[in-house]
Amino acid sequence: MSKIVKQTENELKNIIVEAIKKAIADGALPEAEIPQFNIEKPANKDNGDYSTNVAMAGARAFKKAPRMIAEAIESCIDLDGTVFEKVEIAGPGFMNFFLSQQFYSDVLKDIFACGKDYGKSDYGQGKRILVEFVSANPTGPMHIGNARGGAIGDCLASVLDWAGYDVSREFYVNDAGNQIEKFATSLEVRYLQHFESSIELPEDAYHGQDIVEHAENFIKEYGDKYVNADSKERRKALVDYALPKNIAGLERDLKRYRITYDKWFRESTLHNDGSVQKVIDALKAKGVTYEQDGALWFKASEYGNDKDIVLVRANGLPTYIVPDIAYHYNKLVTRGYDKAIDVLGADHHGYVPRMKAALTALGLDASRLDCVIMQMVRLVRDGETIKLSKRSGKAITLNTLIDEVPLDAARFFFNLREPNSHFDFDLELAAKESSENPVYYVQYAHARICSIIKKAQEQGVELRNPSDDELALLNSKEEKDLIRHLSSLTDEVVSAAKSYDPAKITHYVIELATLFHKFYNAQRVMLDDKESLMQARLFLCKAVKDTIYNILTMLKITAPEVM
Repeated sequence: MSKIVKQTENELKNIIVEAIKKAIADGALPEAEIPQFNIEKPANKDNGDYSTNVAMAGARAFKKAPRMIAEAIESCIDLDGTVFEKVEIAGPGFMNFFLSQQFYSDVLKDIFACGKDYGKSDYGQGKRILVEFVSANPTGPMHIGNARGGAIGDCLASVLDWAGYDVSREFYVNDAGNQIEKFATSLEVRYLQHFESSIELPEDAYHGQDIVEHAENFIKEYGDKYVNADSKERRKALVDYALPKNIAGLERDLKRYRITYDKWFRESTLHNDGSVQKVIDALKAKGVTYEQDGALWFKASEYGNDKDIVLVRANGLPTYIVPDIAYHYNKLVTRGYDKAIDVLGADHHGYVPRMKAALTALGLDASRLDCVIMQMVRLVRDGETIKLSKRSGKAITLNTLIDEVPLDAARFFFNLREPNSHFDFDLELAAKESSENPVYYVQYAHARICSIIKKAQEQGVELRNPSDDELALLNSKEEKDLIRHLSSLTDEVVSAAKSYDPAKITHYVIELATLFHKFYNAQRVMLDDKESLMQARLFLCKAVKDTIYNILTMLKITAPEVM
């Protein structure tokens, strides 16, 4: 894994601290405790590669104007043997540092040394994180929102893994509760309708064609065996037949989407092993419940929620929130994950404070649960929003989406915006093979470099690792911009992990492709009369290719060698 940027920042901090110590020893600054200061990367590279506010931070301690402090520090700075070549003072006392050519050479050597691990870090220190995402209702097919949640959740898990966390992926199967009762009712009515058409399907039942197909397939296998059976027996037989098929379908469709889970956790296990009742008993024991109108309520308003919530209805049945509390307790206590992350739809804003209130009441640190709220996605074709598939006349599902657009585009596009932003998915753009399509643009950069390297080898060029002197020839603006961007991958992965935003990585790789194309259009790679510069540029090309490959692999997107 790469540590070059962190090492560079640590080296700069030491340079500054040593210069302050020398300035104090020389009498240029008064004796005082060295202040806490920040080191940042200026947005405008004219202001250096790194900037520090140390002079402003030390104004009170040193009792001098920041500009005077900066000048005292600058006079004592020694950059010999470091990866910095100069320092400048700007404005009221900002100190701007410029990297030397050695840094750029070291970055390329570091990428080569790290190989397929370039971009990874130990930031997460192996802390165990459980990422739960999609968790679509198993009573029907996955819709377009699940497609976005799948891409975001899976890529977030990959980003966290690359940032040094021990990550598990999980799908929570709601195979109990109201939706299963509704599923049973829907199947039962469709089954009985086959034999008596006058039976009506309730308005609030599931009206999808998939329910009809399940009922008809059940009839092919069991005929009229359950027509005169007890309703409870009939409903159980129908659910036991259809639900496993739906769950297997979810797993199959998600695998097609390149998503595999470490665990499919069934809600029913929480009912069967007594976990649901234990939560109710525990909240009662904590004194945070009360009875009203025959129902059991949780005093959620005492824990930051806007109102209290029902735990057990007057009919004695728990509400949906109880098994969900038991599930999160299972994640954080029973299985001992350091952090649980849920990727949820936009309609879950109220759910999060309720869950955190319950966990707090149970004595847990609610900050161990983080929720990524994902906004809705609109499908757009010809500038117009579409709601139905032209092919089937039904709502577009995950499967019909993948039938319409390349899988790489689907995964990439859903990670083009931060999760909490609304997103228009342009079906035509996703299918385009042009630079307008961002995933094609990135993949083309990778394929283009593969072609460059292949042609060089066909021309008899033997690729080798250039010397430092040869790498020092990479001093054009385009080359430095490209290498500087390459150097920031590890930090970008950590930033994406901190903010739970995989879109940072798609933005990074699009910018990398852009900088490569700028370099390639400005600087010739194949040079008959400048072998050393040619080798250095080929080495740079390979570093870009390998970095794009690493990123696309992280996102489970293909990196083609030919396009």
